[in-house]
Amino acid sequence: MNKLPLQLPRGPVMIDVAAFTLTAAERERLCHPLVGGVILFRRNFQNIEQLKALTAEIRALREPQLLIAVDHEGGRVQRFIDGFTRLPPMRGLGEAWDVNADKAAELTRQVGYVLAAELRACGIDLSFTPVLDLDWGQCAVIGNRSFHRDPQVVAALALALQQGLAGGGMATCGKHFPGHGFVEGDSHHVIPVDERSLAQLQADDLQPFAQLAAAGMASVMPAHVVYPAVDAQPAGFSKVWLQDILRGELGFDGVIFSDDLTMEGAAGVGNIVERARAAFDAGCDMALVCNRPDLADQLLAELADPQLPGLAARLQKMAGRGAQADWQALLATDSFAQARAAVMQLSMPKDALAGPAVGEAC
Repeated sequence: MNKLPLQLPRGPVMIDVAAFTLTAAERERLCHPLVGGVILFRRNFQNIEQLKALTAEIRALREPQLLIAVDHEGGRVQRFIDGFTRLPPMRGLGEAWDVNADKAAELTRQVGYVLAAELRACGIDLSFTPVLDLDWGQCAVIGNRSFHRDPQVVAALALALQQGLAGGGMATCGKHFPGHGFVEGDSHHVIPVDERSLAQLQADDLQPFAQLAAAGMASVMPAHVVYPAVDAQPAGFSKVWLQDILRGELGFDGVIFSDDLTMEGAAGVGNIVERARAAFDAGCDMALVCNRPDLADQLLAELADPQLPGLAARLQKMAGRGAQADWQALLATDSFAQARAAVMQLSMPKDALAGPAVGEAC
C-alpha cells in the first residue's frame, strides 16, 4: 500500500538532492517541517523520464506538495539540455531588440512560454528567471545573462518573458535585486561591493525591478552584494533593501528568496544558522541552502521556526499552474511545435557559453 503524503505546511527553507533519485536520508530531510522546496541541478538530470520520476517522488512526500525549482535561464545557465529546447542567452534577445523591438518582444514571449511549458510538463514549478541585472560590461558572472544595458529595454523584455512564462503555467523570479551587473566580483566566491549612491541605483538598476513589481512579478532573489551608500549589509541581509525599498517603495508583495546561503557572498554574516536568521530578519521568505547537505542538516536541526506571517499564501502563488499531464499533452501539439521552432531559430553565438561557470545555485 502506498504511504499517504505527509500533511504539513511548506516551510521557509529550500534544499537540494544529490542525484537522480531520492535516498532515504533525503526523503527524511524533505519531510522536515522547515523545508518548503527543492532546487534541482544538472546533476539531477539524466533524461526526461528520469526527471519526471524524480519530481513525482518529491511531490508524493507531502501535501501541499514541495515547490520544485531550477535555474533554467538559457545560455550557460540551462540545467537540463537533452530533450529540452536549447535556449539562447538573454543578451541575444536584447540584440534582437536593437534591430526590431516588436519582433524581439514576441520572440521573448515565445522563449518564456517554451521554457515554462517544458519544465511544467516535467513537474517543475519554477525557474529562477528573469535576470534583471543590467549589462554594464564589467560583471563576467552576469555577462550575457543580461538582456541589455538600457534599463527600459531590460524591463520591456523581462515583461515579455513574464507573459510567456505565465502562458506556460509558471511564475517569475527577478534577480539579483537591486542589481548585480555593475560589480566585477562573483558573489559565489567574494563579497562584491557597489559604491554607487541610492539615486544612481534608482536611475538605472532598480528600474526593471520597479516595473516588474508593478506588473505582478511573483518573486525576487536579492544579490549577495554590499551597497555601502545604502546599507552596510549585503542586500539579501538588509532590512533597508528588502523591507524599506523593495516592499515599501516598490510595493513588491511576492516571495523573497535568498540567494544560496552557502555562497561566499553570504559568509560575512556568520555560520549557516546565523545567515538564515539574518535573511529572515531582513525580510526573506525562503532561504536556499545548496550543495552542502551537512549545512542543510545543521540548519534544520538548529534553526527555530522564524514564524513568517502569510508565508503559506505567498508560497502557494509560486506553485506551477495547470496539471502536469495537460502540459505533457500540449508539448505534442502543432501550436507548441511552432513556438519551439521560433525559439530554435534564435542564434546561439560563438561566445554564448563563455564566461565563468555559474554556480549550481545562482
